[in-house]
Amino acid sequence: MSTPFAPPATPAPVPGSSSTAAAGAIDARKTYGIGDAQVHALDGVTVSFENGKFSAIMGPSGSGKSTLLHCLAGLDTLTAGATFIGDTYLATLDDKALTELRRTKIGFIFQAFNLIPTLTADENIRLPMMLGGESGDKEWIDHVVTTVGLGDRLKHRPSELSGGQQQRVAVARALASRPQIIFADEPTGNLDSVTGSEILSFMRSAVREFGQTIVMVTHDPVAASYADRVVFVGDGKITGEMVDPSADQVIDHLKNWD
Repeated sequence: MSTPFAPPATPAPVPGSSSTAAAGAIDARKTYGIGDAQVHALDGVTVSFENGKFSAIMGPSGSGKSTLLHCLAGLDTLTAGATFIGDTYLATLDDKALTELRRTKIGFIFQAFNLIPTLTADENIRLPMMLGGESGDKEWIDHVVTTVGLGDRLKHRPSELSGGQQQRVAVARALASRPQIIFADEPTGNLDSVTGSEILSFMRSAVREFGQTIVMVTHDPVAASYADRVVFVGDGKITGEMVDPSADQVIDHLKNWD
């Protein structure tokens, strides 16, 4: 059995950067099953993601990329090792503190949108703050809503919105509370290429203009090309990375998986 990781006092900086990481993992291990049926979804992953950057995680099906994202975001727990958000190690938090961290410090964007069908777009955007008894920064929220082009759709429920509009609501919800970091899991997977490009462009603008930090899992080389950095995962390990990627460069790298 693996020995639980004893974290240092302060997370390490991002390799090649002078800034402290927004999030990361140290010798992260996640094992499912027992005996011959064991699967090592994460097998000693050490990686960090820089503040104010758009990072992508890529890998073939079953590589561990979504498991890594979920463990970084506190949605799943490690078998051994450590994950951190800023200077907070997630394993040091009890359930209440972890829930509070996810609500106040982390934004989420999922492929399935995850909107509440009985709430309006406006209510869905404000939901994380409403759950904490807060109203949020109205000026900021109005700016986000205007930027994603939802000004005339706020009173509509999800069933009255297109898929692209629903994902815009999800992106606005993730940004509304100005979280420390946003985790996105295949955020354009259910969208057509034009709408997906619009969502990715806004996410990139959120990083470059608002200083947001985004870590996104994707299988799409075009989506990855919107990121500042791509981290490649295979068989539960980090297999490489690329800075300022183009879609063609990512495609060339992915050919090694075949």
